[in-house]
Amino acid sequence: MSFTDSIYEKLRRHPKRIVFPDGDDPRVLWAAQEFYRLRLGVPILLGNKEVVHAVAEAHSIRLDHVMIIDPETASDMPMFCRYVEKLERYRKMGLKDPREILLNRNYFAAAMLQHGVVDGLVGGISTYSGSLLRPLIQLVKPLDHAEVISSCTIVELPNKPNIGDNGVLFFADCAVVPEPTMHQLAVIAVEAGLLARQVFGTKPRVAMLSYSTKGSAQKPNTQKVAGATELARALAKRLGVEMEIDGEMQADTALAPDVARVKSVISPVAGNANVLIFPNLDSGNIALKLVQYLADAQIYGQIITGLTRPAAELSRGTLKEDIVKIAAVIGIQAVEYRKLYPNYS
Repeated sequence: MSFTDSIYEKLRRHPKRIVFPDGDDPRVLWAAQEFYRLRLGVPILLGNKEVVHAVAEAHSIRLDHVMIIDPETASDMPMFCRYVEKLERYRKMGLKDPREILLNRNYFAAAMLQHGVVDGLVGGISTYSGSLLRPLIQLVKPLDHAEVISSCTIVELPNKPNIGDNGVLFFADCAVVPEPTMHQLAVIAVEAGLLARQVFGTKPRVAMLSYSTKGSAQKPNTQKVAGATELARALAKRLGVEMEIDGEMQADTALAPDVARVKSVISPVAGNANVLIFPNLDSGNIALKLVQYLADAQIYGQIITGLTRPAAELSRGTLKEDIVKIAAVIGIQAVEYRKLYPNYS
């Protein structure tokens, strides 16, 4: 069974409500229709209803069983306004009418997510990078243990079934934190491992990457990765989450069993990693783009980690078929969040 099919099968047993703030983008309309057709849950589009229906008609997309909400007339707007008014950052701004903010569909969607009106959020396809991340950070509560909000990308290598979990890897962080501290890197590692566990239900194998393997180069940046490894293990233990974490190690040591043996690195992670943690945003983003274009990898995400509710930010070039897959991953996260974090449900 393929990665996508396994995700769909799991989600059909627990369908979820996913909000798409880019409700007038034809790719999103097609994905919403497909999300419902596959029996994955209830898709909710944000936008002017007349505009959304006009776009759907122009592209021969049926919107049966797809909910459309216009923030201008939404019944939840007063509740969301009261929430925004209580936030300290907005009180300091002297904001007279919080509707000014919430009429932005990304902010309205984030408010829906925070209040449990929806189970997950998938957006950003029609806006510049960060346009969705800011509302999420500002309106959705972070997890108690997460001192940083970051991201994780699912990478599928169809022609490399011996890599990761049947060709599926998790890359973090490739989009949000430019130069993570040692503590932040540990949080990023644990959050990425949690995502892998939510998706596959098995113990994650997390590799903390560097240009050094087990002290072969003693430099401040390699020592930071080694220190982050120990902190990540301690955090996972404190959270009661089983995952294997090892580092620092080079990428070939993490992925190739023969290389791991030659370098005498013996652990459940070495040569068998399914989660790759990059030391900074430069290395993560470059690696992601290289595997996408040189190895024909399928890229799903960025999936935002560290929040109490699941969300994903799409790139503007995301294909309509991939929107459905990412929405399904967010749906699976929503199922698992209720088990992992019952206090936030």
